[in-house]
Amino acid sequence: MTVVARRRAEMVEETRARLIRAARTAFAAKGYAAASMDDLTAEAGLTRGALYHNFGDKKGLLQAVIDQIDAEMLARMRAARGQADTAWDGFLNEGVAYIEMSLEPEIQRIMLLDGPAVLGDPSQWPNQTACLRTTTQAIQRLIDDGTVKPVDAEAAARLINGAALNAALWIAAADDPHAVLTKAVEAFRQLAAGLLRTAG
Repeated sequence: MTVVARRRAEMVEETRARLIRAARTAFAAKGYAAASMDDLTAEAGLTRGALYHNFGDKKGLLQAVIDQIDAEMLARMRAARGQADTAWDGFLNEGVAYIEMSLEPEIQRIMLLDGPAVLGDPSQWPNQTACLRTTTQAIQRLIDDGTVKPVDAEAAARLINGAALNAALWIAAADDPHAVLTKAVEAFRQLAAGLLRTAG
């Protein structure tokens, strides 16, 4: 890659990063509908043309913001898994960490309220496909090591992921999110425990 081409690629990446940062701040503070494209491009020191060129439209920019937040959430879930003593506890920790993040205002508004309203069913988002694959693999390993009953790993992963997602959506929309969190986490743990192979 020539110096000119490398510099051009760096400028494109910098422009995208500035737009995502400005959009993330605006979407979190005002919500997607109230966030003006003119305001957020001005905040980034760029034009509407830069937004259209890099993301297609405001919806494309929202998807980019969601992708960024999702990657951060995934890293935090992996960290929670890494603190566990057993593979099963790590698996549970990941699901609970995801549910607990739904208390955070930015995640509530962007990921759980505006995201589904604008982009449709979260279970159909591209990042959910990767999440499902990871959960399926984790359950298969737990089946292979005898922790979890013999069950279709993908079916179990879809149900576990669906339970965590619906718990998060419930918390985000609740009048008292903290009270709902306690109930949701307890129920999630009980549901997941149904997968465990009983001794004997």
